[in-house]
Amino acid sequence: MNALSPDLILGLSFALAFIFALIGQKTHFCTMGAVADIVNMGDWSRMRMWLLAIGVAILGAGSLELAGLIDLNKSLYRSGSLPWLSFSLGGFCFGFGMVLASGCGSKTLLRIGGGNLKSLVVLLVLGLTAYMTMRGLFGVWRVNLLDPWSIPLPQGADLTSLLRQAGVDGSLARGLAVYGCGGVLVAWSLARRDFWTIDNLVGGLGSGLVIVAAWYVSGHLGYVAEHPETLQEAFLATNSGRMEALTFVGPVAYTLEWLMLWSDSSRVLTVGITTVLGLLAGSLLWSLATRSFRWEGFGGVEDTANHLIGAALMGFGGVTALGCTIGQGLSGVSTLALGSFLALAAIIAGAVAALKFQYWRIMREA
Repeated sequence: MNALSPDLILGLSFALAFIFALIGQKTHFCTMGAVADIVNMGDWSRMRMWLLAIGVAILGAGSLELAGLIDLNKSLYRSGSLPWLSFSLGGFCFGFGMVLASGCGSKTLLRIGGGNLKSLVVLLVLGLTAYMTMRGLFGVWRVNLLDPWSIPLPQGADLTSLLRQAGVDGSLARGLAVYGCGGVLVAWSLARRDFWTIDNLVGGLGSGLVIVAAWYVSGHLGYVAEHPETLQEAFLATNSGRMEALTFVGPVAYTLEWLMLWSDSSRVLTVGITTVLGLLAGSLLWSLATRSFRWEGFGGVEDTANHLIGAALMGFGGVTALGCTIGQGLSGVSTLALGSFLALAAIIAGAVAALKFQYWRIMREA
């Protein structure tokens, strides 16, 4: 099958991010909020919503791969090594930072659409720090000090590969990994009847299906077996040259670069940039339609400092860990990559540590 035009791939990616924004605004889908609800109140409702989304994403992405429609080995998340230090430290920094900055990368974009000027500042600092971590000063430190601490896994760094190495047959291993892991998460999330509300179901099912659709658009519709210019396989309109789903750290940096170098004809729209724009547009439309648009600024010097530090930690951590709560927590984990599970655990650990730190400061001042 021939790939669609790059413009259509970009349009579909924009539409999926737009839908993701509407779901997020309607259901308050938020990873940081889910962790905070557990730490502060013992409420697991939003965590169940998030885990439902992860389970649906695993089932959907795995089914597409089993059907031969996409090859997740050609994504960013599966590789022949596990840079454990980068994923652990980067994930922890991102998780800690998102608490200080009042939300992860996707939540920051959603809040900008609602008139939050604090989030606009966070976005700019996040994008700048992310770019520095990809190609600037922080990037040198990352490559020289963190990335070398890696475990080689030539047989594959995903759950299916582990099962195969344990002696499970290839197709059976893939089925067990996909439907076992995804099925358990979906079943656990839906086990409590009080979870069955419209918002919880739409937030979990809808968010997971958007990730699945993003994989299909980039990995199937955007796939070219032999590009006419390079005569090699390619994925249309992606920054990485590989298939991509949703993530909101690196794409923020690419969006700022695109805007700053607008007159440079070599800088073109990509899937990552259009998803950033789609999330902003969806959030803005929702806030205007529901009349919830409100200007909001910093409450003081301490509030400003917290958000600036948090934004910098998210920019550095998101690039170092190869993704954010959406990039690793949904898109990455849906591929069953071991690094994604490690990064996600580190993000949650960082968020819990930051919440405990904030509570300690409040009690100390009191």
